[in-house]
Amino acid sequence: MANNAGLPTAYEHGNRLTPLGTTVDPILVEIVQGTLASVEMEVETAIARTSRSPMIRDAHDFRAGIHDRQLRKLTGRSYSALVHPIVRDFPLAEMSEGDVFFHNDVYESEGGIGHLPDLCVTVPVFSGGEVVAFVQAFGHHDDIGGAVPGSMPSDASSVYEEGLAVPPIKLWDKGVPNKAALRIMTRNSRMPDSLAADLDAECSACLMGARRLSELFERYGRDTIEAAFDTILDQTTETYRREILSKIPDGTYVWEDYAEHDGVDEPQLHTQRITLTKESTGGPGPGDGGPRLIIDFTGTAPQAKGPINHCGDYVGGNFLKKWLAPILRNLADTPERMAELDVNEGIVPLIEMRFPDKGTLLTPIFPAPTNARTFVILRLLGVLAGVVAKAVDGKMPADQETIRYTGVYGKDRDGNDYLMREVLGGGSGGRYYADGEDTIHVVPDSRNLPTEFTESRFPFIVERLGLAVDSGGAGRYRGGLGYEKQIRMLKDAHFMSIADRSILACWGVKGGKAGSSFNVTIDLGGPDEREVDALADAEPVKAGQLIRIRTTGGGGWGDPLERPYEDIERDLRWGKVSLEGARTDYGVVASGTKDAPVVDVAASDALRDQLRDARPDAEPFFDRGPGYARLAGGKDAADVDWM
Repeated sequence: MANNAGLPTAYEHGNRLTPLGTTVDPILVEIVQGTLASVEMEVETAIARTSRSPMIRDAHDFRAGIHDRQLRKLTGRSYSALVHPIVRDFPLAEMSEGDVFFHNDVYESEGGIGHLPDLCVTVPVFSGGEVVAFVQAFGHHDDIGGAVPGSMPSDASSVYEEGLAVPPIKLWDKGVPNKAALRIMTRNSRMPDSLAADLDAECSACLMGARRLSELFERYGRDTIEAAFDTILDQTTETYRREILSKIPDGTYVWEDYAEHDGVDEPQLHTQRITLTKESTGGPGPGDGGPRLIIDFTGTAPQAKGPINHCGDYVGGNFLKKWLAPILRNLADTPERMAELDVNEGIVPLIEMRFPDKGTLLTPIFPAPTNARTFVILRLLGVLAGVVAKAVDGKMPADQETIRYTGVYGKDRDGNDYLMREVLGGGSGGRYYADGEDTIHVVPDSRNLPTEFTESRFPFIVERLGLAVDSGGAGRYRGGLGYEKQIRMLKDAHFMSIADRSILACWGVKGGKAGSSFNVTIDLGGPDEREVDALADAEPVKAGQLIRIRTTGGGGWGDPLERPYEDIERDLRWGKVSLEGARTDYGVVASGTKDAPVVDVAASDALRDQLRDARPDAEPFFDRGPGYARLAGGKDAADVDWM
């Protein structure tokens, strides 16, 4: 048996653990669910406290997950990788207590690993001498080899340039580390000590988590715990069926969005398209079943020459289902209810994914490069939000920030090699009931690196870290703001960036405007001032020069000319909107100081009337910003942008 990605999938997965109709004490279900969440958080806390690299320890770009013996994800606080490739290559009956499995091979990960720097460790949980669950952790590591420091060459044309690829292996055997494998991995890294420490932290934390789960099975018994697992997932299925899918009218809806460059070809529109079909039958349930969603990626662009491809078409898109499903939570009745909804394997039966043939951005053919695959999988979050927005009259958030990696590397004060990278967030989109949030991070619990830490460890000074004024897209509800960070180099170095949305922008919806794009300027205010491409591996920076990084603002929601004057006055007072931005984006005439702005109501009313009169008779439902026309041959909007 093989899946459409060409790998064997003869292992059993995705089935129930107990017969349909099995009952379990609901209080015990709550206890088990709370224990799973507690163990997951304990694993992540242990990794954060014992790892060494800035990306893992300080930026928190890692995740843990707990899965049952049918490989179903039980926890829902965050996304995680998949156990499928481990069980594919190592049968459960051959596993032993103390085993730790490892992989980072994108093409053999069944879609759970997107690029080689994401290293994944998996530990089986035992009860009664048999495997009953798995604890897994994966995170983005500083360097695992490849053509450039950081293992993310922006112009890679094959996966071989991106670092050391390791298919599923047994890294620890019955509690004994495989020193030969560890030596091979650390030998290929420019940061061997950090890599070794991070792997040790992750393996130890997952082993600890496995012990915690074994105690849970011992306390209540395997049959009871597995019945609770089934109930937890059944409850998620029913909750999403009742509270989320019911909000989407039956029908078919189409939308698309784009990555703007791949590091090899000239900038162009790399299309990611979703045709969303909502049906009231055909999903899980008795008789004709309940509702379901069909997500069809037909129309997605051919695979790119550069590293923006993502291997999504494995195990029926199992990873992508759980990756995209959090977007659907925006349909919950209240923001508070949305925050309560977890995404675990219970959402998988509600979604069918249909992929185009091999050779697209989502179905790349080995050895296509993938290190910047965030340009695709993060864009897909926005594509799903956009296509659902068309179905529900815009009651979804406007576009949110994209993940980007920026950093510098060179020789430190002592002449040793260093690499500083961080994942800077940006603004989220305005919503139909509230402004977007400022400087959020898509990776849960992730953060920018603390200034005190970076200045003490690396040869630069952070001269400014704050909000990028006017970066949020204008709207009745404004998009969240991005970062502005300014770094003064104390020694010659090289700047690196893996970023999207430097030409295009986070789109606005239902009259809202697009946010500002990503931008980097080197030698700000100096004689060599220049803007740097968003994909840069080794841009030289001299000692004394200032680097300014401005990240994306979220898209706006609704007509900006309907934003109340008191909200604009507050934006001016908080420094989120400038006086000029208030006039041009919101039609508001204001004066005074930042601490005491004054809105001229009569002049603003007149200006808003003038701006309304100048509008065309019809406008698209989505605003993509001025960069879209540059890549679309002068068109202001795509055909799918109109309602």
